[in-house]
Amino acid sequence: MRLPFLAAGVLLAAALLPGISAAQDGGLGPTLAGIKSRNAVRLGYREASPPFSFLDQAGRPIGYSLELCQAIVEEIGVEIDSAALAIESVKVTPETRIPAVVDGRIDLECGSTTANAERRQRVAFSPLIFVAGTRLMVPRAAKISGIADLKGKSIVVTRGTTNEQAVATADRKLSLGLRIVTADDHEQSFQMLSDGKVDAFATDDVLLHGLIARHKAQDRFAVVGDLLSYDPYGIMFRKGEPQLAAAVERTFRKLATNRDLLPLYQKWFVARLPTGEKMGIAISPQLEESFKVLDHGQ
Repeated sequence: MRLPFLAAGVLLAAALLPGISAAQDGGLGPTLAGIKSRNAVRLGYREASPPFSFLDQAGRPIGYSLELCQAIVEEIGVEIDSAALAIESVKVTPETRIPAVVDGRIDLECGSTTANAERRQRVAFSPLIFVAGTRLMVPRAAKISGIADLKGKSIVVTRGTTNEQAVATADRKLSLGLRIVTADDHEQSFQMLSDGKVDAFATDDVLLHGLIARHKAQDRFAVVGDLLSYDPYGIMFRKGEPQLAAAVERTFRKLATNRDLLPLYQKWFVARLPTGEKMGIAISPQLEESFKVLDHGQ
C-alpha cells in the first residue's frame, strides 16, 4: 500500500452535517457518511509529539502516526467508493483530542494517544502502533535518578495525559509531596523544564527522547527512572461505527501483509527524521509480535 506524506495545511473544519443518517447514505455510520458528503477526512494532529505527530521546518504536520492515518484514509476511500479524498489537518492537544473525536470535529486522531480501558469507554482505537511508558526528563546536572529523588520538588506534566495520573499515583504512594504543575502541550512542558521553572518533566519515554533530539539537548537533559505506567498507543476514532472500525482493521492487516509496518517504523524511529533528528529506538519485542499477529490474521 502506498504511504505518501500527509499533505500540509491546517484547514478550517466545517461542522458535521447532522441531517445525514446511515439510512440516507447506504448504511454508512456518521463518520463515513460525513466523509463521503464533504469528500474529505479530518485528521487530528499534534504539534510536538515527535516522531508520531509534529511539525516540519515549514510548519507542516508529519510523522509516523500521520502516515498510518494516510493509509487508513486510502482504505476509507475504497470503503465509500471515493478515490480522491482530501485531507483536512486539525490541530489537537492532549486535552482536546478525545472531545474532538467524540464530537465529530475530527475523524481520526493521529498522535501519541494511549489506548487504555478508561478511554475505550468513549472512543475506539486501531491495533497497537507503539508501546511506551511514563518516565522523567531531568537536567543532567541534577542528582535525580528516579521519582523518589524529587521529594518536595516540582514536576510538570502535560494536561489531559495518562502521565498526570501516573505521577499523582506515585506521589501518593511514596508520600513525595510533589508540586505537580501542568502545561497545554509537550513543547510547553519542555520549555518549563528548560527555563528552570520545574525540576522534572514526566511523559512517555519515547516523547521525551523525541523532544531531546529535536532540541539537540542531549548534553543538557537525560531520561531517567523506572516506568511509572504502561502506555500502548493507537490511532483514535469514534466508537460504535463498525464499518469505520473494519476499515481501520483492514488497513493494518494490509500493511502487515505487504511488509510495510516494519519499514515505516524504521523510517520514523531508527533512520534520520526529515527534520534532521535521529531517534535510534529499536522496535520492542511486543510491538514486533503485534505486527506479526496482524500479518498472520490471528
